[in-house]
Amino acid sequence: MLNFLNTISAYKLLTIGMTVMVLFLGLKVQAQQDSQYTQYMYNTVSVNPGYAGSRGHMSIAALHRSQWVGLEGAPKTQTLNVHSPIGYRGVGLGVSIVNDQIGPTSETYFDTDFSYTIFTSTTGRVSFGLKASAHLLDIRFSELNQDQNNPGGQDPSLQQDIKNKFAPNIGAGVYYHTEKYYLGVSVPRFLQTTHFDGENLSTAKEQMNFYLITGYVFDINETLKFKPTVLSKVVQGAPLQIDVSANFMYNEKFIVGAGYRWNAAVSAMIGFQLSSEFLIGMGYDKETTALGRATFNDGSFEIILRYDLIKKLGNLKSPRFF
Repeated sequence: MLNFLNTISAYKLLTIGMTVMVLFLGLKVQAQQDSQYTQYMYNTVSVNPGYAGSRGHMSIAALHRSQWVGLEGAPKTQTLNVHSPIGYRGVGLGVSIVNDQIGPTSETYFDTDFSYTIFTSTTGRVSFGLKASAHLLDIRFSELNQDQNNPGGQDPSLQQDIKNKFAPNIGAGVYYHTEKYYLGVSVPRFLQTTHFDGENLSTAKEQMNFYLITGYVFDINETLKFKPTVLSKVVQGAPLQIDVSANFMYNEKFIVGAGYRWNAAVSAMIGFQLSSEFLIGMGYDKETTALGRATFNDGSFEIILRYDLIKKLGNLKSPRFF
């Protein structure tokens, strides 16, 4: 009976989450900027500062993503994050580094996350998070193939590289979870900063990205768990992004799953919980658009490593599935 009531509560939360997502649709939509992840369910702190410290111990994760392999100048992303609860007052802290490379452009974010958690029930917790960011932008115009036969000469605005252009930012998020389900809403970066504007040419401008993430873990039997998840993102100038995934965990060790990015890609995922502390996960995307059918595009590849510094006191709980 208790499991049934928990399932009903989870569905209510999922309904609330989808309602918030629909409200996002009413926002005016101009370009996607935040990094894209297939294994977002293992990298939540990158988009929601409320997640910091929610695992109950220090957690370290590193992720690499190569997008559209075979296409020259295609995006590559590396992330490294560490977060942990601090003391016994519901405080969580985290730091992250995110590096994006697209053609001659490199962007690096240095993030600090702060969260404060309130217990809402025996297992329920709601965390309020703040994110402070330092952003560095590099644009190597010298690597571009400019038209040497242009009668007007080369564009003067493209003659000087941009190096370590600095811009601060702030963000916030709310994250609710129990041992079985979670729901988060966040805006990682509020400030819509123009990084460079020469002769009315805006080279790079931040846009607010609105995120909703939710999921639930079903115990199919003693050895098999099933976790459906949803991530939605709204940003001005880009179509609504919805990622839906389904993962199965067998015997607390082996994870396999599939996902669908609305009107964009299908994906496959596999993971291994090598120990109670160490997880390795891999993902592959195949575009469903015309770009995915191009002979020079071999798809997108992703790998994540996560290590949890678990204090082995008393009975060690099974690895949490999110």
